[in-house]
Amino acid sequence: MSTPVKINPDRLWQSLMTMAEIGATDLGGCNRQALTELDKEGRDLFVNWCHEAGCVTEFDAMGNLFARRPGTKPDAGVVMAGSHLDTQPTGGRFDGVYGVLSALEVVRTLNDHNIETEHPIEIVSWTNEEGARFSPAMVGSGVWSGEFDLDYGLTRMDKEGVTLGQALEGIGYAGHRPTEPGDIKAAFELHIEQGPILENEKTQIGIVSGVQGMNWYDLKLIGSPVHAGPTPMDSRQDPMMALGSVVNRLYALAEDHAPLSRVTFGDISAEPGARNTVPASVTVSLDMRHPDQAILDEMDSTMRSILADESERFGLEHEVHDEWRSPAVVFDRNCVAAIEQAVDVLELKAKSMFSGAGHDSVYVSRVAPTAMIFVPCEKGISHNEAENMTADDAAAGCNVLLHAILERAS
Repeated sequence: MSTPVKINPDRLWQSLMTMAEIGATDLGGCNRQALTELDKEGRDLFVNWCHEAGCVTEFDAMGNLFARRPGTKPDAGVVMAGSHLDTQPTGGRFDGVYGVLSALEVVRTLNDHNIETEHPIEIVSWTNEEGARFSPAMVGSGVWSGEFDLDYGLTRMDKEGVTLGQALEGIGYAGHRPTEPGDIKAAFELHIEQGPILENEKTQIGIVSGVQGMNWYDLKLIGSPVHAGPTPMDSRQDPMMALGSVVNRLYALAEDHAPLSRVTFGDISAEPGARNTVPASVTVSLDMRHPDQAILDEMDSTMRSILADESERFGLEHEVHDEWRSPAVVFDRNCVAAIEQAVDVLELKAKSMFSGAGHDSVYVSRVAPTAMIFVPCEKGISHNEAENMTADDAAAGCNVLLHAILERAS
């Protein structure tokens, strides 16, 4: 049996470390937020590398970057791979950028071995995936996929009052390519896991078959503000009394649907916020997730019943504000199979899994056959300057991407 072609691991790692110097932080991470001068510097470096690899580069009206390696059938559907180059303010060296530079390394490897593909290969770097400067996250791929219109994307505003469109013009990356998908045969995104499962199970590759459905809410319990001293405990309409029961029952709901369910309370506020006044209201944020949309819908219904029950028990009113919903995603079977085949060819240890975080592939999957590949990151840490991965894992993931692309592009 012939030895499968493999990428140049030293070149991939050096590219990652060179890009990490742009926006490097004192604690070893990166601060290269979307459409800043540092992002421009990173984009310029990436574009130069792509030109050196023989790719033709374009960018669209949202600043999404595309670098194409031609195929022997120019009109055939594109095989796309990539992620994003922007970071969190205290981000790491690998989140997003690993997927972009791995796609570049695939192209470089094909050049090294004089391998032609029937289908063109396109490296993509999506604008503002992180949402750290402009909200919401993934707005570049969201506009491209039709989730948002172009005006919505360009009018997103940062804390200084600068719109995304103004920032694009400022760094020279407001392009003319249509902000819409063309003919795409397959799309792959290689990413660090951003969680501890692969490392804990000593598994090198995650074959990602879908992304959890995610619902965000603000839950508000409304009582009556009274003086903390003179008012007996049994005479109060205290929303904080009910909050404990609501939280405990929602944690129990997650346990009922374990191990794939997630319930998180990340922000709590009380009004009027005085030490010696029973709150008039308490608001808590709820992030609820499950990869099975039917189960997530069931959890949604149960959550509303729990809130109503506990409000009635404590003599309170309540409100549920639906902040955001991202339905569960099931990735394309043929793209997943290409990853599985690549893992077999390379004889790597892998497991099937869902993504717990949102990625550009969520939007891409709505208009193109899509799948993702995960590799471990140290202690599951991400969105943190301590984010880390090994060079061996970086190479393994890139080799899987290479063979998945070859299967779909041949």
